[in-house]
Amino acid sequence: MTLNIRAVAAADRAAWGGLFKGYAAFYGVAQTEDMRDRVWEWLIDPAHEVNGFVAEVDGALVGLTHYRPFERPLAAGTGGFLDDLFVSPDARGLKAGEALIAAVQAEGRKRGWGVVRWITADDNYRARGLYDQLATRTGWVTYDLDVDGATI
Repeated sequence: MTLNIRAVAAADRAAWGGLFKGYAAFYGVAQTEDMRDRVWEWLIDPAHEVNGFVAEVDGALVGLTHYRPFERPLAAGTGGFLDDLFVSPDARGLKAGEALIAAVQAEGRKRGWGVVRWITADDNYRARGLYDQLATRTGWVTYDLDVDGATI
């Protein structure tokens, strides 16, 4: 078994789509093929800020991560945001998640980012076990404000 982490490539669309669909299902997020097409277009457009890596084992894709830069005004610098991380259930335990995070960290070093940040569900215990080994859990609480919702 050989684990390889690399940037997404045009030929990955079908396998990446299956993984991204599995990621959405894991979090109970309704997702359509049109939505996956839009994200895929972002990933393969070199001018778009969203980028991705995939994990492959013996030529088969088993994981993905998406990441992008974000400005940090208080720190007067730039960081990286790891938006999505998913490893196929049958490939868990192969260290693909750890390797995908390390790839984003290395990309951050190349780009001069001060930090790589991500969020996860509070009840995502298996992933949090890994994250607690690799990164510092912050004390920040996140909020979502629906821009089409009630006015403030």
